[in-house]
Amino acid sequence: MRPFVLGLASAYAIAVSGAPPLPGGGQFVAGSGAITTGSQSVTINQTSSRGVIDWRSFSIGSSRTVTFDNGSGATLNRVTGGDPSTILGQMHASGSVYLINPHGVLVAPGGVIATGGRFVASTLNIDPNAFMQGGPLAFSGGGNGVVINLGKIGSSGGDVFLVSRKSVINVGSIDAPKGTVELVAGNQVLLQDASAGQQVFVQAGSGGTVMNAGTIGAAQASLQAADGNVYALAGNSAAIRATGTATRDGHVWLVADKGEVHADGTIIATNADGSGGAVDTRATALDIGSATVLAGHWTLSAPIFTIDANAANAISRSLGKGTSVDVTTTGANSDITVSGNVEWQGGASLALNSANSVSIAAGSAIRNTGGGNLTVRADATGIDNGGGIGNQGTIDWSRSSGIVSLLYDLNGSYSAGTLLANRCWPGLPFSGYVTQITAYTLVNNVTDLMNVSRDLKGNYALGKDIDLKTTQSTSFTPIAPTDTAPFAGQFDGFGHVVSNLNIQVPAQAYVPYAGLFGVVGTSGVVRNVGVANAEVEGGIGGSYGALAGRNDGVVAYAWSTGGVGSGAAFGGVGGGGLVGWNKGTIERSWSGASVGGNGSYGGLVNQNDGWIVQSFATGSINVGGSHASGGGLVARNTGVIQQSYGTGPVGSLMGDGALVEHNASTGIIEESFAVGRSSERPTPDINGAIATLNSGTIRNDVYWNKETTNQLNAVHVSEGGTAPPATNGLTTAQMSNPASFVSWNFGPSGVWAMPAGATYPVLRWQLTAH
Repeated sequence: MRPFVLGLASAYAIAVSGAPPLPGGGQFVAGSGAITTGSQSVTINQTSSRGVIDWRSFSIGSSRTVTFDNGSGATLNRVTGGDPSTILGQMHASGSVYLINPHGVLVAPGGVIATGGRFVASTLNIDPNAFMQGGPLAFSGGGNGVVINLGKIGSSGGDVFLVSRKSVINVGSIDAPKGTVELVAGNQVLLQDASAGQQVFVQAGSGGTVMNAGTIGAAQASLQAADGNVYALAGNSAAIRATGTATRDGHVWLVADKGEVHADGTIIATNADGSGGAVDTRATALDIGSATVLAGHWTLSAPIFTIDANAANAISRSLGKGTSVDVTTTGANSDITVSGNVEWQGGASLALNSANSVSIAAGSAIRNTGGGNLTVRADATGIDNGGGIGNQGTIDWSRSSGIVSLLYDLNGSYSAGTLLANRCWPGLPFSGYVTQITAYTLVNNVTDLMNVSRDLKGNYALGKDIDLKTTQSTSFTPIAPTDTAPFAGQFDGFGHVVSNLNIQVPAQAYVPYAGLFGVVGTSGVVRNVGVANAEVEGGIGGSYGALAGRNDGVVAYAWSTGGVGSGAAFGGVGGGGLVGWNKGTIERSWSGASVGGNGSYGGLVNQNDGWIVQSFATGSINVGGSHASGGGLVARNTGVIQQSYGTGPVGSLMGDGALVEHNASTGIIEESFAVGRSSERPTPDINGAIATLNSGTIRNDVYWNKETTNQLNAVHVSEGGTAPPATNGLTTAQMSNPASFVSWNFGPSGVWAMPAGATYPVLRWQLTAH
């Protein structure tokens, strides 16, 4: 490509040598202002916020200067003559400058363009009336000229856009530290102002070429050629550098949806706070050759992609620099093939997402040393297309603490190949992961979800959100409804949601366990999943929850909304917003579901005989009847509650606690708090801020808001248990101050955080949960 650039530059040599030293024949055709021409300079004093000037020619000779005194406004310059614009001297502007010349624009070596606002050079035309009105601008028509920068283009406060039908080339430097730099080739182009993200979009391709072989520095950068080719080539320093601002994430786009992207150089994307930005490369064919990407994430997207030796080297190099890489293929039968070795050290992650299948060739390896994760997914769009994984090579995580997830369609094939796990894998605290390398069958629809019951020991992953669309007449049958055949595998939602779960147990019927899962067994794991808008209605007894009726295993990063309750006339139902009865572990989970009816109810769990840690509940608890009781987080606790809280109001005729109703003799509560009102019903004398009845242990690091709970003491009735002093009852102002929570860790790596304006602490994982 460099000879191509030099050839274009030579073609302009005649125009440069014969170009007039200053713009000529200029006059305002819209807006107002004056043009003053001297022997060495031209000055445009624009008195309107926007103006349009037609020029017979617009070139700037060496040692010549053109100055636009246009305030913070914008000036559209249209060249009506037959010569290209060549800039050998300098052009300055206080505001924005648009230069339209269908015969081309060349900024020669030594040429300088510096604007306070936006600079646009285009060989496509724009409507001057639309320009004067402001708003989106459509570029079309024009000539076959090219836009080339061999000099320096800079905007101190705006953007730089270079647009051409045939070619846009930068071999010089372009800087827009507060805006975007976008190089675009197309027949029709839309410019749409945006405070964040791309602003120039190709609406009709032209087969043109966009190339950067110089340097680009901006908050964001984009190279687009819809059906042509994009070249990001190596320069003397970083080829493209996006640094982000307070309103723009650092982002680089290299896009040729129907063409090719060739990346060969260093591409840097960082955010204003120093964290890694994003680089997106998308084309029919990707040649990433010798590219090195320094960013938070690098996305590679093409219809079909083969990671050969060259691509593997580029991906490995970028991963080793701390850039996580996502490779995605798009067409109906598009595959990812790994035929090279992808090897890196560190915590960056690699994802291979194929619309169809993924294959790893014999002799090829994917290997991490450090803490990197690997996700290999077939049927990435979740359409049950039979996409499978064929590993004939090696996946080696024997020296990594990261996670490997292999996902394939329910009807697809799976070949494990050689999988090397770390024999000393330490696990990931509070993650719910119990195996380092796991192969999952994808669950993409309601039928797939129901088929989980066919193999309750299998490993499953949600491929997409699932709307059950169940109603009272189409009540959902729980997965593993009995404790004799519990769910004993792993179910990972991968952040997806199951919505509109409806389970209706007749008022006079007894069903022991009800929820999305009836019973999660001791070896069962359910993680990273939400159950939204659930309605679980119990009968005359049993244990109910939106996620599970009973958990004996592990529930992590799970949540629920909706309602859990019973309309039966007599008590006996136990309901929790997330889980009815917990005998295992619930970690980093929450519920916003409303619970209530005749029975015992907890905002998160009714009966806890296991461990609840770093979890919370926000839903309301409203129970009634002679055997009714409720707790903001848990109704009855015989296990351990750590680093958790409840915020929902609790109402009961028989007794309620803002955190738990009854903390039994084996129950332990520590480093937790409650703020929900616990006296909604007319018997506040039998309510407690933390517990109504306590015969267990409530540590001195447990607190409550005495104003919102309407309680001065931690417990109402002590049955030989221990409880914190009344001084742990805090005001709302004190609850907003981390110093009030003695021994709690609010540090950057601590459990707790106090966001600006918050009236009580939150768990730090909530701030980063996806």
